Amino acid sequence: MTQRKSRADRRVELIDAARRAMIQHGAEGVHLNQIAEEAGLTSGAVLYHYPDLRDLLIEAHHAGMERFYEQRVKKISGIADPAQKLITTIRSGLPEGPDDAGVRLLCELGGAAGRNRVYGTLLTTLYDRQVAMYQTILEIGAAQGVFKLAGDSEQIARNLVALEDAYGYRIIARHHSIGPDEAVSLILDFARMSTGHPLKEEPAARPKTTRTTRQRNGGSTPRPRDAS
Repeated sequence: MTQRKSRADRRVELIDAARRAMIQHGAEGVHLNQIAEEAGLTSGAVLYHYPDLRDLLIEAHHAGMERFYEQRVKKISGIADPAQKLITTIRSGLPEGPDDAGVRLLCELGGAAGRNRVYGTLLTTLYDRQVAMYQTILEIGAAQGVFKLAGDSEQIARNLVALEDAYGYRIIARHHSIGPDEAVSLILDFARMSTGHPLKEEPAARPKTTRTTRQRNGGSTPRPRDAS
């Protein structure tokens, strides 16, 4: 027997549907019926959960922005080394590729920000939080003697966020010579000059080989000696 979805689950699905519709039709050009179609619901069902469509669109943008601040802060929270924190933060701020839906939505939002005060405020808030995130990493690294900053920490942080935005757009625009790896390399070059640190990534830890793993892979296990 099919269980009815909770109100919270339905709202999550509507937020995802709104994001897809905005990517396809534009942040300002999207209509209620297009969101309903993406969600597989009637327009009335969408309005039942979101009587004001603007609230749904704003929540959809908030959900997309979490990836570029809250999730990044959480990702680096367990990393002690400021250099590795900085590298991880740079990597996590770029699109995974030209079809990255989250970044495409931000590009749509950016195009509408000059005409829509709410969208402009959302983007400004995200930018300021990202700058503060980078600035904190830089200042902690400098205080620990890991970084030797070439300038003001806030200015370096602003440039790092600006480079993320610029190269992220080039990736989404399918630039022939700038993909995610190339963009990371270019931003790291600036970060090295700004911190006086080589910023080399730590190699991934190799999984430990157990006896069970060796057996699974066809390896032999030592036979017990016969008691004599």
